[in-house]
Amino acid sequence: MDTLLLARLQFATTTSIHFLFVVVTLGLVTLLVGLQTAWFLTGNPKWERLTRFWGQLYVINYVLGIATGIVMEFQFGLNWSGLSRYVGNVFGAPLAIETLVAFFLESTFLGMWIFGWHRLRRGVHLALLWGVALTAYASAFWIMVANAWLQNPVGYEVRDGIAHLTDFSALLTNPTLGMAFGHVVSAALLTGGMLMAAVSAWHLLRRTPDHLLFRTSLRIGLVVSALAVSLVQGFGFAQFGPVGQVQPAKFGGGPGRDAQIAEWTARFGPGDYTPPVLANVGLGFMILIGFGLGCLWLLLPLLWRDLIIRWRFPLWLLLLALPLPFITVILGWIAREVGRQPWVAYGLLPTEGAVSAVPAGVMLASLIGFSLLLGALAVTNWVLLARHAARGAADPALGRPPAPDTDDTPRQPVLA
Repeated sequence: MDTLLLARLQFATTTSIHFLFVVVTLGLVTLLVGLQTAWFLTGNPKWERLTRFWGQLYVINYVLGIATGIVMEFQFGLNWSGLSRYVGNVFGAPLAIETLVAFFLESTFLGMWIFGWHRLRRGVHLALLWGVALTAYASAFWIMVANAWLQNPVGYEVRDGIAHLTDFSALLTNPTLGMAFGHVVSAALLTGGMLMAAVSAWHLLRRTPDHLLFRTSLRIGLVVSALAVSLVQGFGFAQFGPVGQVQPAKFGGGPGRDAQIAEWTARFGPGDYTPPVLANVGLGFMILIGFGLGCLWLLLPLLWRDLIIRWRFPLWLLLLALPLPFITVILGWIAREVGRQPWVAYGLLPTEGAVSAVPAGVMLASLIGFSLLLGALAVTNWVLLARHAARGAADPALGRPPAPDTDDTPRQPVLA
């Protein structure tokens, strides 16, 4: 057994599972902000019920997603001590900011939003949700800052065998950051919109009493998904230029590929510096599914006179298409991360130099343990989401008014 291979498999498994939670969280919170803002502006109880229903699904996914994130981050110290030691002074800076934003601000705002129903003014309660959304986007941004640095190390210098940050602004202007962040955000909106549309379609197919309610969320989810898939395509293709310049070998070669490989051979010795075929396979299938999801635009005209509901088969199409955004984000992650190999920090730190000196047996046990734990969290998440989604929007637990105190027993005074 190869320790490096086991460590890579473990990180691929855990980050893939965690990423599925992230795109749902980021997509749903954006839709939630729109729903609760509509309730605040109109006072229509329809928007309150939609906020409570989708908010409950969001909270379930968020709580279990936080658990997967904590588990995943343990690996940097356990499995990749070489990465932490060599580039931790640079790579750790945006991760530290993300931790403060995600685990303190975002969680604090969310906790106050969850327990603030019927206790806070409606404007304050809405502001808390806006705070949750903004800090969620900030969290995603700083994660992408850290990842972009691994894709294209900038703003650093190596002293005594350790990389030190010399230009923080260079992290924010990294050419591999901007379009990639937009790509991730639009993919999250696509996933959240598809989830909203698919769950609504399921209820409409069952002809539940809340027909008008899920008719509204179906329309919102479908429109958001159609807009988001165009953004996904735009941000995705816009990355080929800047990424191709700094990683000419990533997309099958470029004018600077041979010069770059010659430089690496001189610095690190002979080796295979060509990314695995898996990167291009993931890229190809991601693009294929992305174009397929572009057909969502063809469903928009069916919103006229509720043809999409009356014909019913478009609702089945939305249900069957629900897994596609999740598959696509994993394929995109494969294309971005596997395409960086054999580097953990591109052109700076080889992957084999970043792995911890851990026996293969211990790494295998860690792989099995972490995979089972995160797999159990993922299964639990989807079971809970399906169960609460199936209950409908009649009276979700989130935001339920407190029960009146019906105990008329006289209270005896407490004597000191």
